[in-house]
Amino acid sequence: MLTNDMRRSSRGEIEDLIRARYSLIWVTSPEETRVEESLKKLCVEREMRLEVWSITEGFKVLANGQGTRDVKDPMKAIDHVIRGEGRALYVLRDFHPFLKEPAVVRRLRDAATELRKTKKSLLVLSPVTKIPPELEKSVSAIVDWDLPNRQEIEQIARNLLRSAPPATQQLAESDATYIERVVEAALGLTAVEAENVFAKAMVRTHTFDLETILEEKKQIIRKSGLLEYYEHREEFGDVGGMDTLKDWLVKRRSAFSSRARDFGLPLPKGILLIGVPGTGKSLTAKAVGALWQMPLLRLDVGKIFAGLVGSSEENIRTVIKTAEAVAPAILWIDELEKGFSGTGSSGQTDGGTTSRVFGSFITWLQEKTSPVFVIATANNVHQLPPELLRKGRFDEIFFCDLPDREDRRSILDIHIRKKRRDPSQFDLEKLVDITVDFSGAEIEQAVIASLYDAFDTGGDLNDELLIHTLKETVPLAITMREMIDSMREWARTRARPASSRRNAPPKAAGAGWMAKYGAPRGGPGDKPGENTADDGERKLEL
Repeated sequence: MLTNDMRRSSRGEIEDLIRARYSLIWVTSPEETRVEESLKKLCVEREMRLEVWSITEGFKVLANGQGTRDVKDPMKAIDHVIRGEGRALYVLRDFHPFLKEPAVVRRLRDAATELRKTKKSLLVLSPVTKIPPELEKSVSAIVDWDLPNRQEIEQIARNLLRSAPPATQQLAESDATYIERVVEAALGLTAVEAENVFAKAMVRTHTFDLETILEEKKQIIRKSGLLEYYEHREEFGDVGGMDTLKDWLVKRRSAFSSRARDFGLPLPKGILLIGVPGTGKSLTAKAVGALWQMPLLRLDVGKIFAGLVGSSEENIRTVIKTAEAVAPAILWIDELEKGFSGTGSSGQTDGGTTSRVFGSFITWLQEKTSPVFVIATANNVHQLPPELLRKGRFDEIFFCDLPDREDRRSILDIHIRKKRRDPSQFDLEKLVDITVDFSGAEIEQAVIASLYDAFDTGGDLNDELLIHTLKETVPLAITMREMIDSMREWARTRARPASSRRNAPPKAAGAGWMAKYGAPRGGPGDKPGENTADDGERKLEL
């Protein structure tokens, strides 16, 4: 497989197509000026005439000739291309709106046939790829023009660096990684966007501020309408426990740098976090964005399937293109199983739409070479399509279990501190004992509920209020213990524990809580008023 560095550049691809006498080429790019500058250099080297057409200016010769021609009608523009002489490349800017006219489509098909006999090529330059079905076989090739690479972005940055304060110039000279971090943050922007945001950062902070650059990427994401830019509100220190998972992520913090490429490291693909609800899977995804200083994009799979028939496939392509455009970035897909749970029956329920969208997604996940790190979370592993769990889709599959004693102490400490209280004023050992079988989310909500009680009574948060709230809470390990035990059994040989202290087979979910408080009364299937503690014990033995 070709890597990004080994692949033919867009200009090289166009040169090959011209030499192979491809008559009709479609180039997709929002960077009209940058594409035309590259084509101009190509035509000068190959001694070809370059003529560019637009509805506002007609034809204008950009290379190996001069002059203009006031031909603004789309049909007459095609005729001009057909009648042209010699070696030439013709570019039609923003021609896609005119392809709604049957006569224009028909004439373009005629041109594609006639130009094969000549040394001329016709190139449609558009920011979108909208080809009518009648024209699909006539378009010889579709080229997605590359965004500026590292060298181009670095050159833009260094050009602006000349007008920076001396202190910033000295920093760039003394710190070899300074410009590299700036370039990494700006990858995915167009040349104009990169120049604008560098200038804005320089005016605002007198340096290349990374936050300002990421803010520019946020605007691109908002325009897509399918992805949500998630602000970095959570820090990595807000994640309690899960030391193995956190260590894995910390080691890959610099994996997207050119130094990592030179070392021979492949780009990380992503991770799948499976486990008990409330154990910090989503929180981890949010915190990684802050740790890696990369844009965090949240994908709601439901938005992909909204809209007209046929738009779902286009939506997933838009999501992938947008994520790659702002790369390096993190793509977070929460509760993945809910979005793709109907893949198996897709042919009978939705005409195969879900299956096609899922197929596009996992193919991209397997083959992608762009620096987009995918973090997918799932609560119910049994609803996930088996193709998603195949080796190669993700770098690692982690199982997030209920926190153990040390993890619960860490979680309590974090949430008490976040409420601006001193953890040393609380009996953490007693609270850790009481929170057996509690998830991190349940511990957090217990702290919040106790804070409400303290506010209502005019007092302050204390051990008594916390203990009372915790004893009133029935953890998920009780209400969903069969599902949790099933997930633990699945993960025992198929996933890596997120915590290093989870190597030993865990006891049945809810056993610790019930040992302290007994099984809850009146649960699902219980007879009214009957204590079910014995039934609970018998079920655990089974």
